[in-house]
Amino acid sequence: MNQEIIVNSTSHETRIALLENSQLSEVYVERNFDRGIVGNIYKGRVTRVLPGMQSAFVDIGFERDAFLYVGDISEDLLTAEDFLEEEEGDVPEETEEEAIPAGSLHIEDLLQEGQQILVQVAKEPIGTKGSRITAHISLPGRYIVFMPTINHIGISRKIEGHEEKERLKAIISSLKTGNRGYIVRTAGEGMEKVEFAQDINFLHKLWKEIVQKTETVSAPCLIHEELGLIQKIVRDAFCEETSLMLVDSETAFQKALQFIDKIDHNWASRIRLYSKKRPIFDEYEVESQLEAALNSKVWLKSGGYIVINQTEALVAIDVNTGRYIGKHSLEETVFKTNMEALKEIVRQIRLRNLGGIIVIDFIDMEESEHRKTVLDEFTEQLKSDRSRSNILTIDEIGLVALTRKRSKQSLERFLTEMCPYCQGSGRIKSISTMALQIQREIMTRLTPQFDRNITVRVNPYVGEFLKRDE
Repeated sequence: MNQEIIVNSTSHETRIALLENSQLSEVYVERNFDRGIVGNIYKGRVTRVLPGMQSAFVDIGFERDAFLYVGDISEDLLTAEDFLEEEEGDVPEETEEEAIPAGSLHIEDLLQEGQQILVQVAKEPIGTKGSRITAHISLPGRYIVFMPTINHIGISRKIEGHEEKERLKAIISSLKTGNRGYIVRTAGEGMEKVEFAQDINFLHKLWKEIVQKTETVSAPCLIHEELGLIQKIVRDAFCEETSLMLVDSETAFQKALQFIDKIDHNWASRIRLYSKKRPIFDEYEVESQLEAALNSKVWLKSGGYIVINQTEALVAIDVNTGRYIGKHSLEETVFKTNMEALKEIVRQIRLRNLGGIIVIDFIDMEESEHRKTVLDEFTEQLKSDRSRSNILTIDEIGLVALTRKRSKQSLERFLTEMCPYCQGSGRIKSISTMALQIQREIMTRLTPQFDRNITVRVNPYVGEFLKRDE
Protein backbone atom coordinates (compact mmCIF):
# COMPACT_ATOMS: atom_id res chain seq x y z
CA MET A 1 0.00 0.00 0.00
CA ASN A 2 1.22 3.48 -0.91
CA GLN A 3 0.28 6.25 1.51
CA GLU A 4 0.36 9.99 0.85
CA ILE A 5 -0.34 12.75 3.37
CA ILE A 6 -1.80 15.96 1.94
CA VAL A 7 -1.79 19.05 4.19
CA ASN A 8 -3.85 22.20 3.58
CA SER A 9 -2.97 24.80 6.22
CA THR A 10 -4.12 28.41 6.67
CA SER A 11 -4.00 30.85 9.58
CA HIS A 12 -7.45 29.65 10.69
CA GLU A 13 -7.57 25.95 9.86
CA THR A 14 -5.45 22.90 9.15
CA ARG A 15 -6.87 20.00 7.13
CA ILE A 16 -4.94 16.79 6.58
CA ALA A 17 -5.97 14.03 4.18
CA LEU A 18 -4.52 10.50 4.18
CA LEU A 19 -4.59 8.90 0.75
CA GLU A 20 -4.14 5.15 0.40
CA ASN A 21 -3.42 4.15 -3.18
CA SER A 22 -4.67 7.62 -4.24
CA GLN A 23 -8.03 7.14 -2.51
CA LEU A 24 -9.07 9.27 0.49
CA SER A 25 -9.17 7.09 3.60
CA GLU A 26 -8.99 9.50 6.55
CA VAL A 27 -9.32 13.23 7.08
CA TYR A 28 -8.39 15.36 10.08
CA VAL A 29 -9.45 18.95 10.72
CA GLU A 30 -8.18 21.37 13.35
CA ARG A 31 -9.48 24.92 13.66
CA ASN A 32 -7.50 27.43 15.67
CA PHE A 33 -10.62 28.77 17.39
CA ASP A 34 -11.90 25.27 18.19
CA ARG A 35 -8.89 23.04 18.89
CA GLY A 36 -9.62 19.64 20.36
CA ILE A 37 -8.69 18.89 23.96
CA VAL A 38 -8.26 15.10 23.91
CA GLY A 39 -4.86 14.32 25.42
CA ASN A 40 -4.63 17.62 27.31
CA ILE A 41 -3.68 17.33 30.98
CA TYR A 42 -5.38 19.57 33.56
CA LYS A 43 -5.21 20.19 37.26
CA GLY A 44 -8.90 20.02 38.14
CA ARG A 45 -11.10 20.51 41.19
CA VAL A 46 -13.75 17.96 42.19
CA THR A 47 -17.16 19.68 42.23
CA ARG A 48 -19.49 16.73 42.89
CA VAL A 49 -19.08 13.13 44.02
CA LEU A 50 -21.92 10.75 43.04
CA PRO A 51 -21.72 7.46 44.99
CA GLY A 52 -24.88 6.17 43.28
CA MET A 53 -23.19 6.42 39.88
CA GLN A 54 -19.65 5.75 41.19
CA SER A 55 -18.44 8.84 39.37
CA ALA A 56 -17.55 12.48 39.93
CA PHE A 57 -17.68 15.81 38.15
CA VAL A 58 -14.46 17.79 37.91
CA ASP A 59 -13.99 21.45 36.99
CA ILE A 60 -11.11 21.71 34.49
CA GLY A 61 -11.89 25.25 33.37
CA PHE A 62 -14.71 24.75 30.84
CA GLU A 63 -18.38 25.67 30.83
CA ARG A 64 -19.40 22.07 31.56
CA ASP A 65 -17.67 20.01 34.22
CA ALA A 66 -15.82 16.90 33.05
CA PHE A 67 -16.97 13.39 33.97
CA LEU A 68 -14.69 11.01 35.89
CA TYR A 69 -15.67 7.36 36.45
CA VAL A 70 -14.29 5.38 39.37
CA GLY A 71 -12.47 2.96 37.03
CA ASP A 72 -10.53 5.92 35.58
CA ILE A 73 -8.95 6.90 38.89
CA SER A 74 -5.44 5.86 39.85
CA GLU A 75 -5.67 3.29 42.64
CA ASP A 76 -3.46 5.18 45.08
CA LEU A 77 -3.98 8.76 43.88
CA LEU A 78 -0.36 9.68 44.48
CA THR A 79 0.35 13.36 45.01
CA ALA A 80 2.75 15.28 42.80
CA GLU A 81 5.35 15.01 45.59
CA ASP A 82 5.06 11.23 45.51
CA PHE A 83 5.60 11.27 41.78
CA LEU A 84 8.71 13.38 42.19
CA GLU A 85 10.04 10.86 44.70
CA GLU A 86 9.23 8.11 42.25
CA GLU A 87 11.29 9.89 39.62
CA GLU A 88 14.25 9.57 41.98
CA GLY A 89 13.55 5.86 42.49
CA ASP A 90 12.64 6.16 46.20
CA VAL A 91 9.30 4.36 45.89
CA PRO A 92 9.53 0.53 45.75
CA GLU A 93 8.18 -1.12 42.62
CA GLU A 94 4.69 -2.59 42.99
CA THR A 95 3.92 -5.83 41.18
CA GLU A 96 0.85 -6.09 38.95
CA GLU A 97 -0.66 -8.64 41.32
CA GLU A 98 -0.59 -6.13 44.18
CA ALA A 99 -2.67 -3.55 42.33
CA ILE A 100 -6.13 -2.96 43.80
CA PRO A 101 -8.84 -4.41 41.53
CA ALA A 102 -11.14 -1.76 40.06
CA GLY A 103 -14.25 -3.50 41.43
CA SER A 104 -13.17 -2.87 45.04
CA LEU A 105 -12.81 0.91 44.61
CA HIS A 106 -15.50 3.30 45.83
CA ILE A 107 -15.62 6.85 44.53
CA GLU A 108 -16.47 8.33 47.93
CA ASP A 109 -13.33 6.78 49.44
CA LEU A 110 -11.09 8.22 46.74
CA LEU A 111 -12.42 11.72 46.15
CA GLN A 112 -13.97 14.55 48.14
CA GLU A 113 -15.56 17.76 46.91
CA GLY A 114 -12.97 20.52 46.58
CA GLN A 115 -10.08 18.08 46.11
CA GLN A 116 -7.54 18.93 43.41
CA ILE A 117 -6.53 16.15 41.04
CA LEU A 118 -4.42 15.73 37.91
CA VAL A 119 -6.52 14.41 34.99
CA GLN A 120 -6.32 13.89 31.25
CA VAL A 121 -9.11 14.32 28.70
CA ALA A 122 -10.06 10.99 27.11
CA LYS A 123 -13.09 12.12 25.07
CA GLU A 124 -14.15 15.46 23.65
CA PRO A 125 -17.38 17.08 24.87
CA ILE A 126 -20.15 15.73 22.62
CA GLY A 127 -23.55 17.37 22.41
CA THR A 128 -24.68 18.37 25.91
CA LYS A 129 -22.18 16.09 27.61
CA GLY A 130 -18.96 17.35 29.17
CA SER A 131 -15.62 15.76 28.39
CA ARG A 132 -14.69 12.31 29.73
CA ILE A 133 -11.51 12.40 31.79
CA THR A 134 -9.17 9.92 33.44
CA ALA A 135 -6.61 10.08 36.23
CA HIS A 136 -4.59 7.41 34.43
CA ILE A 137 -2.28 9.76 32.55
CA SER A 138 -0.84 8.49 29.27
CA LEU A 139 1.86 10.20 27.22
CA PRO A 140 2.22 8.86 23.66
CA GLY A 141 5.58 8.78 21.94
CA ARG A 142 6.52 7.38 18.57
CA TYR A 143 6.84 3.76 19.69
CA ILE A 144 5.70 3.84 23.33
CA VAL A 145 2.76 5.07 25.36
CA PHE A 146 4.04 5.97 28.83
CA MET A 147 1.60 5.61 31.78
CA PRO A 148 3.19 6.97 34.96
CA THR A 149 0.30 5.96 37.28
CA ILE A 150 -0.10 2.30 36.29
CA ASN A 151 2.31 -0.60 36.76
CA HIS A 152 1.84 -2.47 33.50
CA ILE A 153 3.51 -3.60 30.27
CA GLY A 154 1.30 -3.99 27.22
CA ILE A 155 1.63 -4.61 23.51
CA SER A 156 -0.61 -3.17 20.79
CA ARG A 157 -3.30 -5.63 19.78
CA LYS A 158 -2.39 -5.08 16.15
CA ILE A 159 1.01 -6.70 16.73
CA GLU A 160 -0.02 -10.33 16.30
CA GLY A 161 3.13 -12.50 16.24
CA HIS A 162 3.69 -14.31 19.55
CA GLU A 163 7.49 -14.27 19.23
CA GLU A 164 7.51 -10.54 18.41
CA LYS A 165 5.30 -9.80 21.41
CA GLU A 166 7.62 -11.72 23.72
CA ARG A 167 10.67 -9.94 22.25
CA LEU A 168 9.10 -6.54 22.79
CA LYS A 169 8.03 -7.39 26.36
CA ALA A 170 11.60 -8.43 27.16
CA ILE A 171 12.97 -5.14 25.80
CA ILE A 172 10.50 -3.01 27.75
CA SER A 173 11.03 -5.04 30.93
CA SER A 174 14.76 -4.33 30.72
CA LEU A 175 14.07 -0.58 30.38
CA LYS A 176 11.25 -0.38 32.96
CA THR A 177 11.88 1.33 36.31
CA GLY A 178 9.53 2.05 39.20
CA ASN A 179 5.73 1.89 39.24
CA ARG A 180 5.31 2.84 35.61
CA GLY A 181 3.41 1.46 32.69
CA TYR A 182 4.40 1.14 29.05
CA ILE A 183 2.42 0.08 26.00
CA VAL A 184 4.26 -0.68 22.77
CA ARG A 185 2.48 1.04 19.88
CA THR A 186 1.95 -0.61 16.50
CA ALA A 187 4.82 1.46 15.09
CA GLY A 188 7.14 -0.27 17.58
CA GLU A 189 6.93 -3.60 15.77
CA GLY A 190 10.43 -4.60 14.66
CA MET A 191 12.14 -1.76 16.54
CA GLU A 192 15.24 -2.33 18.67
CA LYS A 193 16.12 -1.38 22.25
CA VAL A 194 17.84 1.89 21.34
CA GLU A 195 14.69 3.34 19.70
CA PHE A 196 12.57 2.44 22.74
CA ALA A 197 15.16 3.86 25.13
CA GLN A 198 15.16 7.21 23.32
CA ASP A 199 11.37 7.33 23.38
CA ILE A 200 11.17 6.44 27.07
CA ASN A 201 13.82 9.00 28.10
CA PHE A 202 11.97 11.75 26.25
CA LEU A 203 8.63 10.81 27.86
CA HIS A 204 10.16 10.59 31.35
CA LYS A 205 11.52 14.14 31.00
CA LEU A 206 8.14 15.35 29.76
CA TRP A 207 6.37 13.78 32.75
CA LYS A 208 8.80 15.39 35.19
CA GLU A 209 8.06 18.80 33.66
CA ILE A 210 4.31 18.14 34.01
CA VAL A 211 4.63 17.19 37.68
CA GLN A 212 6.78 20.21 38.48
CA LYS A 213 4.27 22.57 36.85
CA THR A 214 1.42 20.91 38.77
CA GLU A 215 3.07 21.94 42.03
CA THR A 216 3.10 25.64 41.13
CA VAL A 217 -0.52 26.22 39.98
CA SER A 218 -4.05 26.00 41.38
CA ALA A 219 -7.02 24.25 39.81
CA PRO A 220 -8.54 24.56 37.30
CA CYS A 221 -5.51 24.94 35.07
CA LEU A 222 -4.12 23.51 31.83
CA ILE A 223 -0.87 21.69 32.63
CA HIS A 224 0.09 20.11 29.29
CA GLU A 225 -1.36 20.60 25.81
CA GLU A 226 -1.37 17.77 23.31
CA LEU A 227 0.62 18.20 20.11
CA GLY A 228 -0.85 20.17 17.22
CA LEU A 229 -2.46 18.28 14.36
CA ILE A 230 0.56 18.37 12.03
CA GLN A 231 2.99 17.03 14.66
CA LYS A 232 0.47 14.41 15.75
CA ILE A 233 0.01 13.11 12.19
CA VAL A 234 3.78 12.99 11.67
CA ARG A 235 4.13 11.04 14.92
CA ASP A 236 1.24 8.64 14.42
CA ALA A 237 0.70 8.26 10.67
CA PHE A 238 4.09 8.77 9.03
CA CYS A 239 5.60 5.34 8.35
CA GLU A 240 7.62 3.30 5.87
CA GLU A 241 4.61 3.15 3.53
CA THR A 242 4.39 6.96 3.42
CA SER A 243 5.93 7.98 0.11
CA LEU A 244 5.05 11.67 0.30
CA MET A 245 3.84 14.36 2.69
CA LEU A 246 2.88 17.45 0.70
CA VAL A 247 2.29 20.73 2.58
CA ASP A 248 0.93 23.95 1.05
CA SER A 249 2.09 26.30 3.82
CA GLU A 250 5.69 27.33 4.55
CA THR A 251 4.98 27.57 8.31
CA ALA A 252 3.36 24.14 8.45
CA PHE A 253 6.14 22.74 6.25
CA GLN A 254 8.80 23.89 8.73
CA LYS A 255 6.81 22.45 11.66
CA ALA A 256 6.65 19.07 9.95
CA LEU A 257 10.38 19.11 9.13
CA GLN A 258 11.36 20.04 12.68
CA PHE A 259 9.23 17.29 14.17
CA ILE A 260 10.25 14.55 11.70
CA ASP A 261 13.86 15.25 12.67
CA LYS A 262 13.03 14.01 16.20
CA ILE A 263 11.60 10.78 14.80
CA ASP A 264 13.76 9.85 11.82
CA HIS A 265 15.69 12.53 9.92
CA ASN A 266 16.08 10.09 6.99
CA TRP A 267 12.38 10.64 6.23
CA ALA A 268 12.75 14.42 5.89
CA SER A 269 13.17 14.17 2.11
CA ARG A 270 9.64 12.77 1.84
CA ILE A 271 8.17 16.03 3.15
CA ARG A 272 7.81 18.62 0.39
CA LEU A 273 6.34 22.08 -0.06
CA TYR A 274 3.44 22.39 -2.53
CA SER A 275 3.88 25.40 -4.82
CA LYS A 276 1.21 25.13 -7.55
CA LYS A 277 -1.48 27.81 -7.82
CA ARG A 278 -4.33 25.30 -7.88
CA PRO A 279 -5.57 24.50 -4.32
CA ILE A 280 -3.87 21.35 -3.05
CA PHE A 281 -7.13 19.60 -2.09
CA ASP A 282 -8.49 20.21 -5.60
CA GLU A 283 -5.26 18.93 -7.17
CA TYR A 284 -5.63 15.60 -5.34
CA GLU A 285 -9.45 15.49 -5.62
CA VAL A 286 -9.82 15.58 -1.85
CA GLU A 287 -12.37 18.40 -1.81
CA SER A 288 -14.87 16.48 -3.94
CA GLN A 289 -14.45 13.34 -1.84
CA LEU A 290 -15.01 15.36 1.33
CA GLU A 291 -18.28 16.72 -0.08
CA ALA A 292 -19.36 13.18 -0.95
CA ALA A 293 -18.59 12.07 2.62
CA LEU A 294 -21.41 14.31 3.85
CA ASN A 295 -24.00 12.50 1.71
CA SER A 296 -25.99 9.65 3.22
CA LYS A 297 -25.89 7.57 0.00
CA VAL A 298 -22.60 6.15 -1.31
CA TRP A 299 -22.58 4.45 -4.73
CA LEU A 300 -20.51 1.35 -5.41
CA LYS A 301 -18.76 0.69 -8.72
CA SER A 302 -21.06 -2.22 -9.53
CA GLY A 303 -24.18 -0.06 -9.28
CA GLY A 304 -25.09 -1.05 -5.74
CA TYR A 305 -25.04 1.48 -2.92
CA ILE A 306 -24.91 1.90 0.84
CA VAL A 307 -26.91 4.33 2.98
CA ILE A 308 -25.38 5.76 6.17
CA ASN A 309 -27.60 7.34 8.84
CA GLN A 310 -26.29 8.71 12.13
CA THR A 311 -28.53 8.94 15.19
CA GLU A 312 -27.88 9.88 18.81
CA ALA A 313 -27.68 6.22 19.86
CA LEU A 314 -26.02 4.50 16.92
CA VAL A 315 -25.03 4.55 13.26
CA ALA A 316 -27.10 2.48 10.81
CA ILE A 317 -25.60 1.37 7.49
CA ASP A 318 -27.80 -0.32 4.89
CA VAL A 319 -26.52 -2.22 1.83
CA ASN A 320 -28.58 -2.33 -1.40
CA THR A 321 -28.06 -3.93 -4.83
CA GLY A 322 -29.33 -0.77 -6.57
CA ARG A 323 -28.70 -0.98 -10.33
CA TYR A 324 -26.57 -4.13 -10.06
CA ILE A 325 -28.52 -7.12 -11.39
CA GLY A 326 -25.74 -9.74 -11.54
CA LYS A 327 -25.31 -12.46 -14.14
CA HIS A 328 -26.05 -15.93 -12.76
CA SER A 329 -28.16 -16.08 -9.60
CA LEU A 330 -29.68 -13.89 -6.89
CA GLU A 331 -27.41 -15.40 -4.21
CA GLU A 332 -24.30 -14.61 -6.23
CA THR A 333 -25.51 -11.06 -6.90
CA VAL A 334 -26.16 -10.48 -3.21
CA PHE A 335 -22.83 -12.01 -2.15
CA LYS A 336 -20.81 -9.90 -4.60
CA THR A 337 -22.65 -6.73 -3.55
CA ASN A 338 -21.96 -7.43 0.13
CA MET A 339 -18.28 -8.16 -0.56
CA GLU A 340 -17.89 -4.90 -2.48
CA ALA A 341 -19.88 -2.95 0.10
CA LEU A 342 -17.88 -4.07 3.13
CA LYS A 343 -14.65 -2.54 1.78
CA GLU A 344 -16.41 0.76 1.17
CA ILE A 345 -18.08 0.58 4.58
CA VAL A 346 -14.72 0.29 6.34
CA ARG A 347 -13.39 3.23 4.29
CA GLN A 348 -16.44 5.33 5.14
CA ILE A 349 -16.20 4.45 8.85
CA ARG A 350 -12.60 5.69 8.88
CA LEU A 351 -13.26 8.70 6.66
CA ARG A 352 -16.36 9.87 8.55
CA ASN A 353 -14.89 8.88 11.93
CA LEU A 354 -18.01 6.96 12.89
CA GLY A 355 -17.95 5.65 16.44
CA GLY A 356 -20.00 4.04 19.19
CA ILE A 357 -22.41 1.32 18.08
CA ILE A 358 -22.55 0.74 14.32
CA VAL A 359 -25.20 -1.62 12.91
CA ILE A 360 -24.71 -2.83 9.33
CA ASP A 361 -27.61 -4.39 7.46
CA PHE A 362 -26.02 -6.54 4.77
CA ILE A 363 -28.33 -8.01 2.15
CA ASP A 364 -29.68 -11.39 3.26
CA MET A 365 -27.56 -14.36 2.15
CA GLU A 366 -28.92 -17.88 2.15
CA GLU A 367 -25.60 -19.76 2.24
CA SER A 368 -23.81 -19.89 5.60
CA GLU A 369 -20.46 -20.08 3.80
CA HIS A 370 -21.13 -16.71 2.17
CA ARG A 371 -22.07 -15.17 5.53
CA LYS A 372 -18.84 -16.48 7.06
CA THR A 373 -16.76 -15.16 4.14
CA VAL A 374 -18.30 -11.69 4.45
CA LEU A 375 -17.67 -11.60 8.21
CA ASP A 376 -14.07 -12.82 7.86
CA GLU A 377 -13.29 -10.29 5.13
CA PHE A 378 -14.93 -7.49 7.13
CA THR A 379 -12.73 -8.38 10.12
CA GLU A 380 -9.65 -8.35 7.88
CA GLN A 381 -10.52 -4.97 6.37
CA LEU A 382 -10.94 -3.43 9.83
CA LYS A 383 -7.26 -4.10 10.56
CA SER A 384 -6.42 -1.03 8.48
CA ASP A 385 -8.29 1.12 11.00
CA ARG A 386 -6.19 2.69 13.76
CA SER A 387 -9.21 3.05 16.08
CA ARG A 388 -10.08 0.02 18.17
CA SER A 389 -13.22 -1.82 17.09
CA ASN A 390 -15.00 -5.05 17.95
CA ILE A 391 -17.44 -7.07 15.84
CA LEU A 392 -20.18 -8.36 18.10
CA THR A 393 -22.35 -10.66 16.01
CA ILE A 394 -23.81 -11.61 12.63
CA ASP A 395 -27.24 -13.21 12.65
CA GLU A 396 -29.51 -15.02 10.23
CA ILE A 397 -30.91 -11.81 8.71
CA GLY A 398 -27.51 -10.36 7.89
CA LEU A 399 -27.05 -7.77 10.66
CA VAL A 400 -23.54 -7.04 11.92
CA ALA A 401 -23.11 -5.10 15.15
CA LEU A 402 -19.83 -3.27 15.52
CA THR A 403 -18.45 -1.12 18.32
CA ARG A 404 -15.74 1.41 17.51
CA LYS A 405 -13.90 3.65 19.93
CA ARG A 406 -15.18 7.22 19.73
CA SER A 407 -13.00 10.00 21.11
CA LYS A 408 -14.22 12.94 19.04
CA GLN A 409 -17.09 14.07 16.84
CA SER A 410 -17.79 12.42 13.51
CA LEU A 411 -16.93 14.30 10.33
CA GLU A 412 -20.61 15.04 9.72
CA ARG A 413 -21.16 16.46 13.21
CA PHE A 414 -17.95 18.50 12.96
CA LEU A 415 -18.60 20.06 9.55
CA THR A 416 -22.39 20.49 9.65
CA GLU A 417 -25.14 21.73 11.95
CA MET A 418 -28.80 20.88 12.40
CA CYS A 419 -31.19 22.09 9.67
CA PRO A 420 -33.44 24.78 11.22
CA TYR A 421 -36.39 23.59 9.11
CA CYS A 422 -36.45 19.81 9.59
CA GLN A 423 -34.70 19.93 13.02
CA GLY A 424 -32.38 17.11 12.14
CA SER A 425 -34.91 14.61 10.78
CA GLY A 426 -33.58 15.07 7.24
CA ARG A 427 -37.12 15.30 5.85
CA ILE A 428 -39.78 18.00 5.45
CA LYS A 429 -43.54 17.77 4.95
CA SER A 430 -44.61 17.05 1.38
CA ILE A 431 -46.37 19.65 -0.78
CA SER A 432 -49.72 17.85 -0.57
CA THR A 433 -49.40 17.46 3.22
CA MET A 434 -48.69 21.18 3.63
CA ALA A 435 -51.55 22.15 1.27
CA LEU A 436 -54.08 20.04 3.17
CA GLN A 437 -52.76 21.36 6.50
CA ILE A 438 -53.30 24.93 5.25
CA GLN A 439 -56.79 24.00 4.07
CA ARG A 440 -57.66 22.63 7.52
CA GLU A 441 -56.29 25.78 9.16
CA ILE A 442 -58.44 27.96 6.87
CA MET A 443 -61.56 25.92 7.59
CA THR A 444 -61.15 26.32 11.35
CA ARG A 445 -61.16 30.10 10.91
CA LEU A 446 -64.24 30.26 8.64
CA THR A 447 -66.89 30.74 11.32
CA PRO A 448 -70.28 32.40 10.60
CA GLN A 449 -69.02 35.58 12.29
CA PHE A 450 -65.87 35.75 10.10
CA ASP A 451 -66.09 38.68 7.71
CA ARG A 452 -62.48 39.33 6.63
CA ASN A 453 -60.25 38.15 3.79
CA ILE A 454 -57.61 35.47 4.41
CA THR A 455 -54.16 35.90 2.90
CA VAL A 456 -51.97 32.81 2.62
CA ARG A 457 -48.21 33.19 2.08
CA VAL A 458 -46.60 29.90 1.11
CA ASN A 459 -43.73 28.33 -0.76
CA PRO A 460 -44.27 28.76 -4.56
CA TYR A 461 -44.64 25.01 -5.08
CA VAL A 462 -47.30 24.80 -2.36
CA GLY A 463 -48.99 27.86 -3.89
CA GLU A 464 -49.18 26.19 -7.29
CA PHE A 465 -50.72 23.11 -5.70
CA LEU A 466 -53.35 25.21 -3.89
CA LYS A 467 -54.36 26.94 -7.14
CA ARG A 468 -55.28 23.69 -8.86
CA ASP A 469 -58.84 22.38 -9.12
CA GLU A 470 -58.18 20.04 -6.18
